[in-house]
Amino acid sequence: MAKKLLNDNFDRLAARQGLYIILVAVIALEATGLLQYYFSRKAIREEADNRAASEMQVARLAAEKTTLTIEGSAYALAWILEDYVRKPDKILDEMQRVMDATPVIMNSFIAFEPYYYPQFGKWYEPVLSRIVGNNYERLQMGSETHDYFETEWYRTVMETGKGYWSEPYLDEALSMMVVTFAIPFKDLGGSVIGVLGLDISLNWLTEIVEQIKPYDRAYSTILSRKGQLIAMPPETLTVERSLKYQAPLEGTGWKMSLTIPEDDIYAPLHRMETMILFLQILGVLFLLLILFLTGRNQKKLQDVSRNKSRIEGELQVARGIQMSMIPKIFPPYPERGDVDMYAAVVPAKEVGGDLYDFYTRDEKLFFCIGDVSGKGVPASLVMAVTRSLFRTVSVHEKSPQRMVTIMNESMADMNEANMFVTLFCGVLDLRNGHLRYCNAGHNAPVLVTADGPRMLPVEPNLPLGVIIGMAFKEQETDLATGSGLFLYTDGLNEAENAAQEQFGEDRMMESFNASLGSREQIQTMTKAVGDFVGTAPQSDDLTMLYIRFMNKQISEETERHLILHNDIQQIPQLAEFVETVAEVAQLDVGLTMNLNLALEEAVTNVIMYAYPKGSDGLVDIEAIIRKDALEFIISDTGTPFDPTAAPEADISLDVEDRPIGGLGIFLVRNIMDEVKYARSEDGKNILSMTKKLV
Repeated sequence: MAKKLLNDNFDRLAARQGLYIILVAVIALEATGLLQYYFSRKAIREEADNRAASEMQVARLAAEKTTLTIEGSAYALAWILEDYVRKPDKILDEMQRVMDATPVIMNSFIAFEPYYYPQFGKWYEPVLSRIVGNNYERLQMGSETHDYFETEWYRTVMETGKGYWSEPYLDEALSMMVVTFAIPFKDLGGSVIGVLGLDISLNWLTEIVEQIKPYDRAYSTILSRKGQLIAMPPETLTVERSLKYQAPLEGTGWKMSLTIPEDDIYAPLHRMETMILFLQILGVLFLLLILFLTGRNQKKLQDVSRNKSRIEGELQVARGIQMSMIPKIFPPYPERGDVDMYAAVVPAKEVGGDLYDFYTRDEKLFFCIGDVSGKGVPASLVMAVTRSLFRTVSVHEKSPQRMVTIMNESMADMNEANMFVTLFCGVLDLRNGHLRYCNAGHNAPVLVTADGPRMLPVEPNLPLGVIIGMAFKEQETDLATGSGLFLYTDGLNEAENAAQEQFGEDRMMESFNASLGSREQIQTMTKAVGDFVGTAPQSDDLTMLYIRFMNKQISEETERHLILHNDIQQIPQLAEFVETVAEVAQLDVGLTMNLNLALEEAVTNVIMYAYPKGSDGLVDIEAIIRKDALEFIISDTGTPFDPTAAPEADISLDVEDRPIGGLGIFLVRNIMDEVKYARSEDGKNILSMTKKLV
């Protein structure tokens, strides 16, 4: 009896202990479930945030790339059309050139101020409208029924004096919804005479938002600054509970919004809740529950790892897009025997800010190399704008100084991020090896000749985008056949090894060999810097471009070029220029002095009298050297004046009886064999002076 009582007491104690154990297990299970739910929900939300941020970043970059291209095209077009204000019938022709190069533009137009052209009345709005492809319709949209003075974009631009992205509206010519990027349009004197605008369809924005699909039922929209819907997918789902993400599109005032239903985000978590509830009922399987949750956590870690890999893959795609913007097929001109080129670019990150570009036009090689301040995605966007500006500007200019100046004006005007670009820009005449170049804060290139490598003398100047109105100086030299020009970014000479020692210019100069082709020279330099750096991580973008001049049949005609401001203090540069021309033409000292006297008289006359007092103007001096003659062409955009029409000075009179003036043209006529004057259609004074050499 006592034994049975003892056993019963033991069973009750064991049962009580079992209940305690079950209770502890249930509490532990419940606590574990609550903790698991909390951290799982947090991890899933973080994953959703990362996926949303990644998707929106890629879409935002794609949209901003297009808007930046439109803005750059608008400012470049405004600069081009300044010269055509007096020839309104030519405006649409120049618009077509820009629209051919930028297919996303549907309309381009200029809305002039009232009665700016009296012959066209109060409203004059020439429009070039894209029909399909590169086929266009030319229209004059301004009228009493189409009063553009009352439009939002016209009033805003005229009031603020800045570029403006309009609200979406229905375009009458295209019968589709468009947005307009409009900027002030100025004449050569800097006065605002209207508004220049570029229209783009909303279809491309819709295509971008359709690609943002981090979850099945997620959808994205783009709203204007006033909240008007600009783009959204054709099908959207209205849900009661959802997460919303927003990101601004730089420079437009638009916002990109992403909506994700919470059910889509937390669907895995809801499934886990059901499982945890089932496992709580089966408390005896507490260990299996722990194993299950451990497996679930491992799966989440794998999902995070896959998400990281996906982001890295998207950055690789972005890098591929960036690399597609620069020439990468070498040799670039296999049919030509006058130039040998090769280039290499290695970003420090997936995307970078280094750039180079080149192309040939009119038997000249136009090229540049640049380095954007900073790294990563922001630098890559500035790199894309810089490369686009170089292509747009160089099509209409042959002077590196003018190209760099125009690019600086455009970039400094819209440089809200305070980023700058060092740039070296050059034009190589492939007929005779004459190189004209302009440097904007970039590393001096290396001139590689049979006598050894040496630094090319360059004016330092400031980088692009720092100061509006910066005056850049152009320089020139001649490349001998077989010599090369090596251009690079500071990622080469500043490359560091594990001991933080720099590769430096001395090691760089030791790696040159004038007998090597362009590809072999770049490969040799790459190996040299790679051996020096070793396993140290790359700290900066590295870009190299090698141009080797190979023309063995130099043209019998050689050109030299000089641009001066209307400042009498710049006259000493003219003497250096004449001495350089005389050296190439192999002239004696006496003739050189006479030529210098004639040029000084003619150029001084332009500096002193061509432009209004206090204004800034340019004097362009071009020398054409032939075997039998030497021709100087002086051009300016000042007040029309024909010096050849001045009467001959009577030097037989006494000094006190002789009228003031006339001696300068007298000297020019007596030194030169032929003097001609013409006024060009684009408003330039052109004075041609020829000296026969045989």
